Amino acid sequence: MLQEVVPMALAKRWTVDIFIDEQGDERRTRAEARLESQDRVGLAGIGTARRNPVDPEVPAIGDELAVSRALSDLAHQLLDAAAGDIEQHTHRRAHLRA
Repeated sequence: MLQEVVPMALAKRWTVDIFIDEQGDERRTRAEARLESQDRVGLAGIGTARRNPVDPEVPAIGDELAVSRALSDLAHQLLDAAAGDIEQHTHRRAHLRA
C-alpha cells in the first residue's frame, strides 16, 4: 500500500517581547508587548496599572496587571488585523469574537 507523502509545513515563529517600566514615585507600572513576526510589523499593546496609595507596595502585582492589559490590547489589535485581512479577501464584513 502506497502512502501519500505530504510535505511538512514550514514552522513560523512569532515572538512577543514585553517591556515593563515601573514608576515608583507615581505608583504606576507601564508595560508594552511588542509582536515580532514576518507577517506583522509594528503591533504593540500597551497596559498600565496604578497602585492605590493605601495598598501595600507589591511590585509583582503591578507588573502582572500591566502586562496582562498590554497582552489583551495586543490580542485585540491582532484580532482587528485578522478581521481586516478577511474583509480584504472576501469583500464582506467580518464578525470575529475575542
